[in-house]
Parts: sequence; C-alpha cells; structure tokens
Amino acid sequence: MRRALRNLGGGVLLAAALSGCVTVPPPVASVDSPAAARADLDQAAYGGVANAQAAVVPVTYANDQPYRLDAGDRLRIVVFGQDGLTNSYSVDAGGAITMPLIGAVQARGLTPAALAHAITTKLRGGYIREPYVAVEVEAYRPFFILGEVAAPGQYPYVPNMTVESAVAIAGGFSPRAQKGAVDLTRTEAAGPVRASVPLGTQLRPGDTIVVTERWF
Repeated sequence: MRRALRNLGGGVLLAAALSGCVTVPPPVASVDSPAAARADLDQAAYGGVANAQAAVVPVTYANDQPYRLDAGDRLRIVVFGQDGLTNSYSVDAGGAITMPLIGAVQARGLTPAALAHAITTKLRGGYIREPYVAVEVEAYRPFFILGEVAAPGQYPYVPNMTVESAVAIAGGFSPRAQKGAVDLTRTEAAGPVRASVPLGTQLRPGDTIVVTERWF
C-alpha cells in the first residue's frame, strides 16, 4: 500500500512538473503597437480586443465600415456642368489624384464622399462658384496572394471576394499548402494588421494573403 501511494505521489509530481513546461500559444493576430493582440482586423483598427487564450484568433469583418481610398484605386469623378473636369482619375503612389485647375488632391484615407468634399472646397476657392462633385470607385486597388498557390501575384479585386475565391483565382493550392487557414495582412488607419483567417473570410482591396506551407 505504501509503495502504491509513493508511486501515485511521484506520478502527480511528474505531471505537475510537465504541466509547468507547457505554454499556451500566443494569438496569431498582431498589430504594430504595444497593445494586446486583437480579435479581428477591423476591430484592431478601431479598438477591439482579442481573446488572449485563443491559439488562432477568429476573424470577422464588419461590412458597415466606410471604404477608405488608397493608391491603386481608380475613381470616376463627375463635376456637373464641367466636362473638362469630369473624368477617371487614379490614386497615385503618394495617395493623391491630380485634376485640372486644382492640381493634386490628397485621397488616401478618405471616403469617396470626403474626397468629393475636398474637391468641392478647392474648386470653390476661386475657380467655380457653386461646384457640385460626385466621386465613385470605378475600379478597386488589387489584392496580393503569395506562398503556396499555383500562380502567386497581384490580381484585380472584385466586391464580396473571399479568401477561397482569391485562392481559386490564383490557380488553387499547391500540393504543399496549408489549407485550413491563411495569413492575411491589411493596412488600416492604425497601420498594418495581420491575422490567421479561415477561407470564408471576406477580402478588402489591398489585402495581402500568404498561403503557408504545411508541416507534414
């Protein structure tokens, strides 16, 4: 009986020692700040906090966030009654568009409505007395897919795309691909945000997908 108790006690101590060596993996999502890892990419930009115990952070996307312009977007800008100003304009690498009369107008980070207001303000400053401006996105900036797919590269963004459809556009997974989830990087107002996301995750223009190699 005493030997059995001693064996049982030793087993308990061994289990306790082993459990002390085990660490919980950190959340996959990360941001370039000292704040805790965030639960999803949209919340990372606007202040949501992740579940610190999750090994892979579940990511959802809020579709009600206004679209923010950036380099690569092509816009249709209409200045009513001004055919010389109405045209298609691309947001350049510096995040601006260039129009006749008023020159460069910063577009990066603005919504289409905010850009229309900025253009209106410039035109009203000595060019047109009562301008009426409308801005719409004619073509979204591309997304990028890298890693274990048949044809990695840059592709045009289509509204309501998912990670799965992006993989299909890139020719599908390679034989060595990790197919359960991918790494996705998105640039928000707070900076780049990275998360491991499932294949059903909705993309946004400018997102970068990395399909990693499976371990076995």
